[in-house]
Amino acid sequence: EIIEVIAMKLREYSAENIVVDPVMVSTSGSKLLNDNANDALTTLLFPLAAVITPNIPEAQCLSGLTIKNKVDMERAADMISDMTKGSVLIKGGHLDESADDLLKAEGKTFWFESPRIENPNTHGTGCTLSSAIACNLALGLNIIESVNKAKEYITGALKAGLSIGKGRGPLNHCFKLQ
Repeated sequence: EIIEVIAMKLREYSAENIVVDPVMVSTSGSKLLNDNANDALTTLLFPLAAVITPNIPEAQCLSGLTIKNKVDMERAADMISDMTKGSVLIKGGHLDESADDLLKAEGKTFWFESPRIENPNTHGTGCTLSSAIACNLALGLNIIESVNKAKEYITGALKAGLSIGKGRGPLNHCFKLQ
């Protein structure tokens, strides 16, 4: 029901540069949405999106594929791109070998490669990346530039490190101010 209202309002206001981070699967692997919400997400929000930004577990859920490597990411991106008029960015941070992200835009595949940064405080990386992409799109950058700058921002925030409290903490969003 909430997804239906959001989609209706986005259409009503002719919203542009919509970035949909599906947030379908928790860090622990638990599904966060029921089947009705999944259907509403894919049929009502995805068609409005400029870009969809699933992580590996979410891309697996959306595509029905098991993703273990870059080839699997490409296959999943092809399948998910059929759900939107926009682009698909599969965030590769859940793969063991790298933190490379795959962008499927305008029928082409682009890789944004970066080394894995050892930092236990990674809570919110996916949401932050999606928000940074939305900000860059709002500034008038194209999708490729938007993803590239967002990826640079996330890398900087992870490298800066921040330890607050216990457990997996947040990124250092203010690293450029230090």
